[in-house]
Amino acid sequence: MHIEHLSLVNYKNLKEVDVNFSSNLNCFIGNNGAGKTNLMDAIYYLSFCKSFLNSIDGLNITHDEEFMVIQGKYQRLDSEESIYCGLKRSQKKHFKRNKKEYKKLAEHIGLLPLIIITPSDIDLIMGGSDERRKFLDGLISQYDQVYLEQLLRYNRALQQRNKLLKEFAANRYFNEETLEVWNDQLVLYGKQIHEKRVEYIQKLQPVFQHYYELISSGKEPIEMMHQSQLYDGDFKELLTETLPKDRMIQYTSVGIHKDDILFKIGDYPIKKLGSQGQKKTYLVALKLAQFDFIKQMAGMTPILLLDDIFDKLDKNRVEQIVKLVANDHFGQIFITDTNREHLDQIIEAEEADYKIFVINEGTVSETNNEKK
Repeated sequence: MHIEHLSLVNYKNLKEVDVNFSSNLNCFIGNNGAGKTNLMDAIYYLSFCKSFLNSIDGLNITHDEEFMVIQGKYQRLDSEESIYCGLKRSQKKHFKRNKKEYKKLAEHIGLLPLIIITPSDIDLIMGGSDERRKFLDGLISQYDQVYLEQLLRYNRALQQRNKLLKEFAANRYFNEETLEVWNDQLVLYGKQIHEKRVEYIQKLQPVFQHYYELISSGKEPIEMMHQSQLYDGDFKELLTETLPKDRMIQYTSVGIHKDDILFKIGDYPIKKLGSQGQKKTYLVALKLAQFDFIKQMAGMTPILLLDDIFDKLDKNRVEQIVKLVANDHFGQIFITDTNREHLDQIIEAEEADYKIFVINEGTVSETNNEKK
């Protein structure tokens, strides 16, 4: 699967863009702030119906303009797909596939699989446990509707149980039978979610390790560990044991909503002791493992967006990533960088078709694509 053509009007600092892409490698070069990442974001938008930079749609419209339009033409499973997004300020967003508007945007998610790696993804390593749960849940639920429904039901039950605990404290009374209703819901869905997370992390670990070893030349022992209170005992019993504490703090202190993934290098958490290069390598390996999973589940090769990923990496790790992305395992790739040297390295390793685009103050132009 690949995007052939992209057309933009009033998307952030990109006033008017009309470009045709290579089905293999596309390089965006330009200074910081020129619009490289915004161009990536527009491609992301057509896959996920939202920006990865701004959750508020109106902020994606060019300043002092009243509307924006994003259009893309794709080749997907031997058929052509036309995707359109239009938005006017203070109005509903319109998202269309082949000129037919979606009733629910959720119907579109998964149609155009895409993986993006950006500097902000370092929050997966450095951020709180909610970032890592969000990553894992997103990976599983994108192609497992049962898991997504279980997660929604668990979160609703958790919300209701926490609400009851607050009411008990405020009104100075306690009704165990009412609480048991939500306990049963948490246990029912929590155990199923736990089992699925365990399964997926076990599958993800060797793929992640494979990519990390390739990029780091196998020099550093690494490990990904699932942390969950459900390893400590039966979930229902844990809820009973922690009830006095929960009544005091007025929220549920045990459950799969407290899960985390511990990333280790050697015997230590990489979050605390890893170098910037090691953390970046961890992140790239993790996202490439995600790429493999999505490729398997979707039955097609996702688009891969690599936004400024070479910063903080030594020459050897850059070279290893270059060799990886030049491999025919990956399909259509978009790369941004301020350093033309990195892009030339990739071009030299790339046997297939490629294009280079220069982005300057919101304008996009294709440049000479002769290999050096």
